[in-house]
Formats: sequence, C-alpha cells, structure tokens
Amino acid sequence: MNSNRRSRFPYRHTSRRSSHYALTMVAAAVALGIALAGCGDQGTGVRAEGNSKSASEAKNTGTKVLWVGDSIAGAEAPALGAALKADGVEFKDASSQGGGTVVAGSEEITKMIAADTWKQLAENVESFQPTVVAYQITTYDWGSQDQQRAAYEKLVKTAEDAGATTVFVPAPPIKIDDFYKQHASQMRTAPQAAMGVANNSGGAAVFLDAAQLWGTDASAENAQRASDGIHNCQQGAAVFAAWFATELGKLEGFTPARVDTWAKGSWTSDDQYAKLKCDS
Repeated sequence: MNSNRRSRFPYRHTSRRSSHYALTMVAAAVALGIALAGCGDQGTGVRAEGNSKSASEAKNTGTKVLWVGDSIAGAEAPALGAALKADGVEFKDASSQGGGTVVAGSEEITKMIAADTWKQLAENVESFQPTVVAYQITTYDWGSQDQQRAAYEKLVKTAEDAGATTVFVPAPPIKIDDFYKQHASQMRTAPQAAMGVANNSGGAAVFLDAAQLWGTDASAENAQRASDGIHNCQQGAAVFAAWFATELGKLEGFTPARVDTWAKGSWTSDDQYAKLKCDS
C-alpha cells in the first residue's frame, strides 16, 4: 500500500461554461507549442529537450499516474506522459490496443478483454504503486448499466486498497461505424455510470468531464479526431494532455509546467501517429 497517498479527492464535475475560457487558452497554448516545434530556440522562448534542467528534475510532486484505457487512450499517452513528466509526476502507460476495458459485460469478447485488463492492472498496481489510477472509459465498456457500475466500483475499490485514487475520464466522441453501431447505447451509458460511482465514492474517485474539451460531435473541429474518426493525432493528444495536467494539478496541488516545455518533444514522432496517417 502506498503510504504517501494524499487525502481523497472531492467529487469533481467542472461546468463547461466556467471552463470555456481556460480550455480555449489551453488549446491556443498547445497550438503555439506545436507550431514552434521546428523553429528552434532563437527568440521563441521554447526550450529544446535537454537544453535546461527539466521540470521533473526540479520538482517531484509524489504523484504517480497509472493510465488505463484502450487504443484511444494509447494515442493520447505519448503527450500525456511528456506533460506529466514535466510536472514532476511519474507516469506509466497501461493502455491496450484493441482492449483495455474493465467491464466484462455479457459478450465473450468483453469478458476476455476485461479478464486481461484486470490481470494487467493487478500487476501494474503492485509493481508501479500508483497514487492515481486514471481510467479513460473505453469504447469496449459494453454491458448493462449495472454491469458497468459494478466494474467501476470494483476499480475504485482495487485502487483504494492499494492506496490510490481513481480518476474517470470519458472517451472523446468517435465516429460510430458498423462495428460500434450495435453498442452505441452502452457506450453512452458508461460515462453516466462512472460519474455516479465517483459521486458515491466518498472521495475515493473523481470524474473529470472531458466533454468540455472534446465536445460531443466527433465530426466537429474541437473533437480533433484523426482521419479514422476515432483516434487523435499529435495536436489532439497535446490539447488533451494540457487539459488533464491542469485538472490533475488542481486535485493534487501542483502547478502544471508551461506547454512549451514539453509540446515539441520526441513524443510527437511516436510510431502510432504515422500509422494513423498524421502529419509529422
């Protein structure tokens, strides 16, 4: 058990209106950081990797984030890891390509995926000893609301028993193709179930409403989906990372590093972005 755990989070559900300005500024800052990536350091104020003491070397928040989810979470992970490292937060990506759900549901595929997720989660909790288990609701969280609720309650208890707090994050809006169509209603109820679990957790879990960032329309510009309509490219990953780091900082009591200290890092060349046909 992690003896350095902070006090539990209060239930948190930020209103979209109150956060609109902040989100606009985050997006603008990230866009600037990405745009400056090829400009070097001359007159930009953007530091190249290794040119100066990193934020993670300058401070250590004591926070350790285990990131769990499907391939959508995986596409966000490179930027998220860079942002949190700059904040002095330890980060481990435990997302899964084509899986990641904790909801067994009633179908064999989700039962198999969930069994693997729980196995990997137990191993990662023991080895990494996170203070925060951040679960992005997956596009495979198929099941009744009771099944979803039971799985999320189990996740909260698993994290709590290990001295960690659970952070639920809804998945961004995605293109509902033929594969997802039959499960669209279950995908809609999953965030509601997670929010309810967080609300009734006594502070052991928190729900961060990423809909304030992405919106609810996968085809809209602010959803920042890649050409497949499901995942994100570097810009979307960076915007999400800046938003998540800001929200986590409010909960954990640290000030996020400036976006330009990490937005142009080597993470932008991660192989998965080429596979998603993202611009380099």
